[in-house]
Amino acid sequence: MQSELFCSSCRTGDKHSCELDKHPSLNWIPWSAVIMPRGVVPGLSCLTCFIQSGKKSFLFSALYAAFIFGGRHLMNKRAKFELRKPLVLWSLSLAVFSIFGAVRTGAYMLYILMTKGLKQSVCDQSFYIGPVSKFWAYAFVLSKAPELGDTIFIILRKQKLIFLHWYHHITVLLYSWYSYKDMVAGGGWFMTMNYGVHAVMYSYYALRAAGFRVSRKFAMFITLSQITQMLIGCVINYLVFSWMQQGQCHSHVQNIIWSSLMYLSYFVLFCHFFFEAYIGKTRKERKVD
Repeated sequence: MQSELFCSSCRTGDKHSCELDKHPSLNWIPWSAVIMPRGVVPGLSCLTCFIQSGKKSFLFSALYAAFIFGGRHLMNKRAKFELRKPLVLWSLSLAVFSIFGAVRTGAYMLYILMTKGLKQSVCDQSFYIGPVSKFWAYAFVLSKAPELGDTIFIILRKQKLIFLHWYHHITVLLYSWYSYKDMVAGGGWFMTMNYGVHAVMYSYYALRAAGFRVSRKFAMFITLSQITQMLIGCVINYLVFSWMQQGQCHSHVQNIIWSSLMYLSYFVLFCHFFFEAYIGKTRKERKVD
């Protein structure tokens, strides 16, 4: 099984240090100041095994949905919380994380693309096992759980919670955790694009939370980037399916179908959001003037 390439049992009595059995580990943690010895990554394989238990993603999603409905009910008769400083720290932390992830995975994908071509960048599974990209693949999938915390601020601050927000969080979590264990083709593209968009998006959120005035065009650019990401995701799925028929891409028809439906639904929802938030709103403002 593909998952056996990653998952190894934790040493008896030492759950903080696990060895990767099948592949060499990271030479360096991607922060230049911190060195990680090759061969052992404390806790990393244990976390991988945790992710590969895909049922955990359903548990997180169920708890998340319960919090949404329960939290909104509890906040109906309560005054909103400001939480400005915690929100700045939260958004800034995710922005820094995403920037590091975008730089590290982006450099790797660009190298594969420039030296081996588009097909290799889409079909090659080395993204999941490369010395640096492997760590950021782990980090990406793991991050989908704490990212659910975005919604906590929306509910406690009594802001508008749109369907796109919580639907996107739940489906990305479920898909990422279930796809990761099979090392499906296209994953490098999906993760790198997401890191890049999130790097800009959370930086924008941090600036807004800190009280800086940010041009509306910046917000429009982020939404357009998300729409573009969904279009590219659909194209990547098409390429994976085409090359899979030739035996050159590792994936499953079911995975491609679910991924395509997910990206198409995001595309429609983000386009609708863009129209409502920017085009429709602008027209209304002109009518008022």
